[in-house]
Amino acid sequence: MNSWTSDATSKRRDKLHIIAEILEIAKDGTLKTQIMYKANLSFTQLNEYLKFMLRIRLLVKSINNGKETYKATPKGIEFLQRHQEITELLKTDEGNCKNGVKMPPPNLLKRN
Repeated sequence: MNSWTSDATSKRRDKLHIIAEILEIAKDGTLKTQIMYKANLSFTQLNEYLKFMLRIRLLVKSINNGKETYKATPKGIEFLQRHQEITELLKTDEGNCKNGVKMPPPNLLKRN
């Protein structure tokens, strides 16, 4: 199978898709548990993604009312916008994906 295509029946999400989901959830700031549940990640997966995203400055962590919150940085918002643009470029005229590339859910494709 070509590495640029995916099985249409596959339920797996790629890492960039998961990063985009986390950024969408954290656009206005949110708690770690909310990201975990909304992005459907295990605690271990969530911690790996948050650590990576904090290190490359897609997210920032702060303490509000004694609770850790995560918020997308301007760099994170730019990543999210570019991810949406690339996803749009992969659509065909019928709204389907080109070459079997998986599309993110519609809520991640909305424009700001």
